[in-house]
Amino acid sequence: MSIAESVLTPLHSELQKRLGNDLIFESTCDGIETLWVDAPQLVKVCQILRHEFSTPFEFLFDLTAIDETCRQHCVLVQRQDFTVVYLLRSYAGNVDIRLKVSLPLLSKSVPSVTSVWANANWYEREVWDLFGINFSGHPCLRRIMMPTTWQGHPLCKTHPARATEMGKYSLPDDIRDLEQEALKFDPAAWGLKPHGNPDEFMWLNLGPNHPSVHGVFRIMLQLDGEEIVEAIPDIGYHHRGAEKMAERQSWHSYIPYTDRIDYLGGVMNNLPYVMALEKLAGIEVPERVKVIRVMMAEIFRILSHLLFYGTFAQDIGALSPIFYMFVDREKLFGIVEAITGARMHPSWFRIGGVASDLPQGWDKMITEWLDYMPARMHDYDKMVMDNSLIKARAVGVGAYDTATAIEWGVTGAGLRATGFDWDLRKKRPYSGYENFDFDVALGKNGDCYDRCAVRVEEIRQSMRIIRQCVENMPEGPYKAEHALTTPPVKDRTMQDIDSLIPHFLSMSWGPVMPAGEVMAEVEATKGSNAYYITSDKSTMSYRTRIRTPSFPHLQMIPVMARGQMIADLIATIGSIDFVMADVDR
Repeated sequence: MSIAESVLTPLHSELQKRLGNDLIFESTCDGIETLWVDAPQLVKVCQILRHEFSTPFEFLFDLTAIDETCRQHCVLVQRQDFTVVYLLRSYAGNVDIRLKVSLPLLSKSVPSVTSVWANANWYEREVWDLFGINFSGHPCLRRIMMPTTWQGHPLCKTHPARATEMGKYSLPDDIRDLEQEALKFDPAAWGLKPHGNPDEFMWLNLGPNHPSVHGVFRIMLQLDGEEIVEAIPDIGYHHRGAEKMAERQSWHSYIPYTDRIDYLGGVMNNLPYVMALEKLAGIEVPERVKVIRVMMAEIFRILSHLLFYGTFAQDIGALSPIFYMFVDREKLFGIVEAITGARMHPSWFRIGGVASDLPQGWDKMITEWLDYMPARMHDYDKMVMDNSLIKARAVGVGAYDTATAIEWGVTGAGLRATGFDWDLRKKRPYSGYENFDFDVALGKNGDCYDRCAVRVEEIRQSMRIIRQCVENMPEGPYKAEHALTTPPVKDRTMQDIDSLIPHFLSMSWGPVMPAGEVMAEVEATKGSNAYYITSDKSTMSYRTRIRTPSFPHLQMIPVMARGQMIADLIATIGSIDFVMADVDR
């Protein structure tokens, strides 16, 4: 619709004033202003939004693409073969805007916006890698997820979704040698040149199998002695096509896949996915469901932060704390197992609710753990936060300010450690978080120590939220009464054929979600985690985009690493708190 046909919001008014009257907007069920932009005008529009708006859109939240060639519903006049999607955020205005650029199959090229937002670099590389869309002016447009020898672009609809569709696999010796050769680090290909004292200069591969990189992750270091001149992160070793898999799973059967994205986040990974589908389908979940989800999400926040706490201390020389913290995690996992039937990956949230109601005695188990834990946290303060070794290795190391964090896409504890008060649970409450009393943990210096301190305080605040859930758990159903919930409502299936047939079809093939696009976001363990889902009125997703926090966080490593010693880089990496499944998907 044109701006004249839409409701003239303040954002519309300012867009009209600065960009002209011929604006094309699209309505989406998530309520985010969506504006179509011509490719030649993209950079100009982005610069205006970033620098000239009264509430500037300083944060590039996400950048992705959609292959539209097989889409049957919502086929708009402006939509062509491919759509590049930009999600921008204004922190000052607490508002988002979505830009879309339409591209024909024979001209898949759009200008790079790395000159406007630095963190666009990796996002554009990812879109080129997986969709084959060129970004003119990009400083280093090369594959990021797939091997450099890969043929094709996997998220295009023409690319096979299953290994069985790709023919018989073989690896002759000559092809194996080529693959091995492609893995070698070629500094020139990355734009690096030797400089410094020839006797002290070297290239160093840190990873991909080094314990301090916390997963299958490589950082290529250019050193002058032990001082880091340049650091080049290399990801993709853990990429397994999680977004592609969504295109061949039913809406319900994809839930277990979400658990494995941030594999330390458990059911918190389910939450943005099911919230997005509930918004798309118009499902209102009961109050009991909201509180149960909050309680379980905060339990997994504690589980994740305890693992971070112990491994961070271990990385920089304090070996004892992690053993004690794993004892506390095991106690908490016992509670998770008693409630959900599983431990790390319960896949327990459902579209419209949760898999089952809380078992008898759940409240006693949780209360006992909450009563036990404060004394342990006090001991950990003395073991870690007050430890002179930890302070010597972490205070003032890997520091950045708020502006730098936003420029590079940092969210979560890494952003709050700079003193910036932004927690999605407070700023944009979801699942009833507005009903809970808790404080936002903040740091001051944005260094390794503050990033740890913020997460330690978040453990205490999560315990505070969980206790409120226990004391104020509402009565009621654990699943919404809606035809598109999973599993579907069964109470009338044995009474009439009109209920039996839809139930049978929904159980067999899953619900058919309405056509449209929707995004839902949560304050996850590592930062802002969002699912941007495109439905083409089918039993499966047309396109599922997973915006993970760890992906942009690793992109920032070169900024933090320059001028550091290698030992400082180890502390810096540990303080980021990432898992590679969350990066690579």
